Amino acid sequence: MINFLLIPILIPFFTGMVLIFLHKNVRLQRILSLLALFCAAFMAFLVMVKVKNEGIQSVTFGDWPVPYGITMVADGMSSLLVFTTFVLGFFIVWYGFESIGRGREQFFYYPGIMFILTGVTGAFTTGDIFNLFVFFEVLLMSSYLLIVLGGEKGQLRESIKYILVNVISSALFVISVAYLYSVVGTLSMADISVKIAEINQPGIITTIAVLFLLVFGLKAAIFPLYFWLPSSYGAAPIPVLALFGALLTKVGVYAIMRTYTLFFVHDVSYTHKLLLILAVLTILAGCIGALATFNVKQIIIYNIVIAVGVILFGVAQMNETGLEGALFYLVHDMIIKAVLFMLVGLVIYVTGTADLRNMGGLMKTYPALGWFYLIAAFGLAGIPPLSGFVGKLLIVQGGFEAGNIWSSIFLLASSLIVLLSVIRIFIYAFWGEEGKRITIEKHRYNRMFFPTAVLVVISVAYGIGSEWVVPFMDNAAKILVDPSIYVDAVMKGGK
Repeated sequence: MINFLLIPILIPFFTGMVLIFLHKNVRLQRILSLLALFCAAFMAFLVMVKVKNEGIQSVTFGDWPVPYGITMVADGMSSLLVFTTFVLGFFIVWYGFESIGRGREQFFYYPGIMFILTGVTGAFTTGDIFNLFVFFEVLLMSSYLLIVLGGEKGQLRESIKYILVNVISSALFVISVAYLYSVVGTLSMADISVKIAEINQPGIITTIAVLFLLVFGLKAAIFPLYFWLPSSYGAAPIPVLALFGALLTKVGVYAIMRTYTLFFVHDVSYTHKLLLILAVLTILAGCIGALATFNVKQIIIYNIVIAVGVILFGVAQMNETGLEGALFYLVHDMIIKAVLFMLVGLVIYVTGTADLRNMGGLMKTYPALGWFYLIAAFGLAGIPPLSGFVGKLLIVQGGFEAGNIWSSIFLLASSLIVLLSVIRIFIYAFWGEEGKRITIEKHRYNRMFFPTAVLVVISVAYGIGSEWVVPFMDNAAKILVDPSIYVDAVMKGGK
């Protein structure tokens, strides 16, 4: 019998295999994709509620005892991220019906999305450090397909850089896992936590921790390893960019959160201080990039870099408030980045350009698009009571509690830069003299706008209804602060 917590991962996996054989039938692919994502989101929600009510759930393949078998674990953090992933996948796929292009739809676009979601959710759920690498490879192989889909010159050029960076990162990942295994003799993340606590080799463990930060930092695009992100992501079609921007860097961020709270916790004065410094530099680099470009896609892409820094700043505090804020902001950023890429995709669709200097006057003809964009922009910047405010407030509070006063003030000040960068789009694109326009089909625009508007409403509800979300965040943060809860649940086979 299939364990309950595996169903959300298996649904996109088997759907992707079926869709491979239906790649010429676009209509059937669309129906099956939406149906699969809805079912997966529903099952992920049930898993999330079960974890909230009954505690951490785990299953070990082949009924092997932990830590000898491969274990999948659903705790407060992973179950919340899996549910968010499928909700976003549903709306991005829906949005893509009118924006991705029929040629791409017939060339394994939908199987690629299903397999990338399998990799993302598997990475969130695995309790085995080597299988984290395996699921990373699953999502990366799917992303290689999606980033070149359409075969445009810019896509092919940037995909080479993207593939090279990830091949190097994957090689470093395997080397880092091998070093860790040579010291602790296990791959189970719960057992790694136990073994590191037992041995007296802080120097080598700290070195391995820095290696893992290098590996996951490349995938998460932290400073100075973010160099590949703006151009590589910018070459992808808008629905693919929305999927990448919402999910892929967040898997790297999740991996840092998991490892730096579960087992790399014995030399915090070095490892987490380094993480704090890199987080601040990442925010600074993202702010500079967002202000320096007039390309609407690049502005939002650089805001991905800023958000990665903000989340990792919360993780570096290593207190419950900071970690709860980091998790709240992580989910917020997944939602708001998907929304913003979908919105700027609409702007590009109606103007035919991504250059702000060639836009203007959209408020006269597309007022709803303008106001929904403004709401999303305020949410990104953390204007209360929108979702960005709650997470950032908790992160800053955690920073003050940890004694990092000046860096916390810098984090607050960066919100003004974020607001300025996205308000530039609102001013240039929606106000002033009328800029470039192209003839568009109204029904296509409406079909793209509707899922975008619904997702904007969800982002607002996430902020305004934060009191309903906070219990899930509290549950997840307690496990991050006290890894023994995770270890005991997994080593005993879950509840």
